[in-house]
Amino acid sequence: MYNPIFSSILLAIESQRVIELRMVRLAWGGREGLAEAQSMVIEKVHAAGEAMTTLMMGGTPETVIARYREHVAFNTKRLTAD
Repeated sequence: MYNPIFSSILLAIESQRVIELRMVRLAWGGREGLAEAQSMVIEKVHAAGEAMTTLMMGGTPETVIARYREHVAFNTKRLTAD
């Protein structure tokens, strides 16, 4: 049985790491900081549109949460690769 509350809690915990990594990059500024700020806005708009489309097409909130967790995992990997 799938537990959306557990998945939501994991998403919140995992997101904190991405927030930390992004804040450091933004604080350093320069080209990397500017690129991260632009990337962050673009990613958030894209993810919101994807979530809205998923729900409008009959997807479940659990599907949206799972996809957001994929985005968070990708960003964690990308931000820690440097």
